Amino acid sequence: WPDGFGLIRASNTTPVLVLRFEGQTPEALARIEADMLALLRRVKPDAQLGASAH
Repeated sequence: WPDGFGLIRASNTTPVLVLRFEGQTPEALARIEADMLALLRRVKPDAQLGASAH
């Protein structure tokens, strides 16, 4: 995205995925987060999302 980024990676210290999103505006951030979460659900439909999912 020209107005931000999204990242999904394996944690180095725990058996979880780390998600990071950044947008130049609140709208860009929301769009990028939604796109990345949709992509994650496509490849791992049973993923537990949330700060306390692990």
